[in-house]
Amino acid sequence: MRRFELIEPRSMEEACQILSEREDSRPIAGGTALLILIKQGVYIPKTLVNLKKIRDAAEVTYDSQRGLRVGALSSIYELESSAVVREHYPTLAHACHVVANIRIRNMATIGGNLAHGDYQSDPPAVLMALDSRVELRGRAGVREVALEEFLVGSYETALEPGELLTALLVPPPPEGLRGIYIKFTTRSSEDRPCAGIAALARLKGGVCGDVRLVVGAVSPAPVRIRKAEELCRGEKLTSRLIEEIAQEAARVVEPIEDLRGPADYKRHVVGVLARRALEALGREGGAA
Repeated sequence: MRRFELIEPRSMEEACQILSEREDSRPIAGGTALLILIKQGVYIPKTLVNLKKIRDAAEVTYDSQRGLRVGALSSIYELESSAVVREHYPTLAHACHVVANIRIRNMATIGGNLAHGDYQSDPPAVLMALDSRVELRGRAGVREVALEEFLVGSYETALEPGELLTALLVPPPPEGLRGIYIKFTTRSSEDRPCAGIAALARLKGGVCGDVRLVVGAVSPAPVRIRKAEELCRGEKLTSRLIEEIAQEAARVVEPIEDLRGPADYKRHVVGVLARRALEALGREGGAA
């Protein structure tokens, strides 16, 4: 690994100032993604800005009115094991639990996971289905962006130069919202997903109220299947309707061909997973 300068700011404001002033600098927290890029020679920054010593940047809090606030330096494992996340957002806790292995989950941060913009990731699909937002801080101040707008493409986000993702914001789930996240891997269970599906719904008497379906790890960014949500609303999850939604999900994604399969194969997997997720919601209800 090539030599680089390491700077350890004590606040997010200081970190943003350093990143703004030093053109070839990069923030690092868990390092599970960035260090691999550096070792492979894909990206060689001259300066790394270590965020780990910033206090209170990993807090996980919940308010019944404002919802969940997760500090960007909270690890994936801290999110999956958080009592408030397990109680109010069990589908999110599960999506974090199936990320890689326990060693990675203990090091990787939720802020880094989102800011890296890797399309082959589990949490973003569930977070998008939950209408999450991210808090971004730069020298110009603080702004909030919907996660659906933040994740622009493969390894591409709405972060401006010198900005940091400082928190994840998840609104309180509507009463009765149920959810499920399922994924498919082509190799070991620790492998990155070939495809993942997050499905959330409010069912009353078998009739859908609010339905959200997001496909992750296939297209350059997670894809929310808006038409499928419209088809479900006010209808019963019959086998015919589920099949129509599954076909729609497979149709609208734009699969990236990689080691985990060609585009046609991934479309087929998306249809299968969408069908399974909706069938499970209709059968068992799940929990958001």
